[in-house]
Amino acid sequence: MKMKRVDYVSTTNACKLCKPLGACLAFRGIEGAAPMLHGSQGCATYMRRYIISHFREPMDIASSSLGEKHAVYGGGQNLKQGLKNVMNKFGAGLIGVATTCLTETIGDDVPMIIREFRKEMEEAGGGVKPPPLVYVSTPSYSGTHMEGFHAAVRAVADQLCTDNCLCADPERKFVNLLPGFLSPADLRHLKEIVDDFGLGCVMLPDISDTLDGPALEDYEKIPAGGTPISEIRRMGSGGATFEFGHTLEGSLTAGMILRERFGVTLHQLGIPIGLRETEAFFKRLEQVSGIPTPEKHELEKGRLVDSYVDAHKYLFGKRAVVYGEEDLVIALTAFLVEIGIKPVLCASGGRSGRLASCIKRVTDGFSETAQVVEEGADFYKIEELCEGLAPDLLVGHSKGYRLSKKLGVPLVRVGFPIHDRFGAQRTLHAGYRGTQMLLDRIVNAVLEKAQEDSPIGYGYL
Repeated sequence: MKMKRVDYVSTTNACKLCKPLGACLAFRGIEGAAPMLHGSQGCATYMRRYIISHFREPMDIASSSLGEKHAVYGGGQNLKQGLKNVMNKFGAGLIGVATTCLTETIGDDVPMIIREFRKEMEEAGGGVKPPPLVYVSTPSYSGTHMEGFHAAVRAVADQLCTDNCLCADPERKFVNLLPGFLSPADLRHLKEIVDDFGLGCVMLPDISDTLDGPALEDYEKIPAGGTPISEIRRMGSGGATFEFGHTLEGSLTAGMILRERFGVTLHQLGIPIGLRETEAFFKRLEQVSGIPTPEKHELEKGRLVDSYVDAHKYLFGKRAVVYGEEDLVIALTAFLVEIGIKPVLCASGGRSGRLASCIKRVTDGFSETAQVVEEGADFYKIEELCEGLAPDLLVGHSKGYRLSKKLGVPLVRVGFPIHDRFGAQRTLHAGYRGTQMLLDRIVNAVLEKAQEDSPIGYGYL
């Protein structure tokens, strides 16, 4: 019988990054944690390069350094030796072990290897006790860097939060904040917002200091900052959990674990970019805290609305291509339709299956918001779809630069990675304040393009 061959479609310039990279970023947001990849050395080197060039901060990622022999006989011994090395050389308070394509393909049983390692360390004596070891399965062929990020956060909540945490704060006077992958500046602002409502906050993960730290005389092997492990252990006694990301709804997330295991109320919201998504976050904070939005944030909201009016004549009717991580694309699309820009293409390398329905939800009620929504896209496909769409600007990370140059339209850089601009780690997008800054960047990109294209070069627009 003749078998029907399924056509193979290659990926050309992917609109995503690999799954264990996201896990490493999440582990970096835990105090004293060292991320470790169970796989080849090349994986860790590639990820370090990407992360360092975006954040402009040191980023060590340990590796079990498997070679050809281990692909045949297994990498258990390498992983155990690597764990010992990380303990001895880094003094890690936690080691986050993420798998790679190689170790998942050869079938290494990482949870079993970690159990054996713990037992061997205990039997060896000498008072050497391994730090908490958190394991997460992250082969790149099973998802994007964002799925790896969320999987690592889920693994941390699952493996570190215990029943004992219920007595840590019986009055539940703090909230848990699971912000997803935002900039360090965004995280600092979100903590400020929660604090302004009189609430304590456990943010997981928290890269606000670990990937945007001060200059130091001596190099720190593990940078200061991050969510303390003691705080993670007590997340089950929080008064509520805020978890950002529309595509996470219905999935087993860290927020779901805290709700099902400890009864912590879960508020799943979109990333607070734009007027509506930010207002939804503030309304929930009002409910949980029992106090109205502080005046300084009401003033920021008022100034944002005023700038929407001022910017309307420059932005209305402009056409945008939005690409990147799924939840960021959804948040940006919700914001763009508010300011009169029509997203003609919303694309992501993710394959959650929820992108189209979420885009439809956040654009509902706005006129002329029909757009192409493409999941699992690469930049070859995005460029192909752009033909005939006549966009006025692109909104996304640096990997879209070549396309923006080819189309002759400005690129507003948002997301990860940003390799060709300075200050990505300090770029604010969240809240009314961050939305204001993003709006200004978009308007100025449009004005700059108008000046460049003008034969007389308007000096007053």
